[in-house]
Amino acid sequence: MMKLAIVEDEAQYAETLKSYLDRYETENGEHFQIQVFSDGLDIITDYTASYDIILLDIQMKHLNGMKTAQKIREFDEDVIFIFITSSTQFALEGYLVDALGYVLKPVPYLSFSKLLKKAVERTKKKKETHYINVVVDGGTMRISLDSVSYMESQLHQLLIHTDKGNYLVPGPMKRMEETLMSYGFSKCHHAYLVNLSHVTGILNNHVLLSSDQKVPLSRTRKKQFMDCLTEYLGG
Repeated sequence: MMKLAIVEDEAQYAETLKSYLDRYETENGEHFQIQVFSDGLDIITDYTASYDIILLDIQMKHLNGMKTAQKIREFDEDVIFIFITSSTQFALEGYLVDALGYVLKPVPYLSFSKLLKKAVERTKKKKETHYINVVVDGGTMRISLDSVSYMESQLHQLLIHTDKGNYLVPGPMKRMEETLMSYGFSKCHHAYLVNLSHVTGILNNHVLLSSDQKVPLSRTRKKQFMDCLTEYLGG
């Protein structure tokens, strides 16, 4: 099941989009969980990175679709945007937020269904990637585990190092370790949890990472970590 949001301030168009989604479900054997918002402000308030596809009207009264998408991108790099617009002038700005495309009002079902099909296919492909949702200032962010090189415990917080930047989030290391054990993560030190797919070597009691960083490998953790690494690499 995929989770979709419709952000549209005209009730008539919101209902049209819902009917198109219902028709697409019937014709293609898909199942959508749909939530409707009447303005961009509504969806970004307490935004949780849980949507697969967001249908966004560009012209709205309080917060337009483009600004809404830009705000959402701060927390969610993977959600798929489809813009619903009355003018190509606005839609062409979609590249700024990596939108999949746009449909012009009045929305024809054929054009809409073709673009939705692309979004559904991309979503299914993305679901092969694993994510974690973490609490950050202003909301919740979805982070691909593939992008995480390691995590570092800092008192009651975790510093997550990714190829797109670092994120400081609340929570104990133990809980994260239990969550990620089955996804190729292992502790090399009481304060460091490493993504084994990013390990390039072991040198002088340090774990070398593909990001050219290195983290300490403690004596007490070394055997267990090396066993995990060997198993991960298929040895």
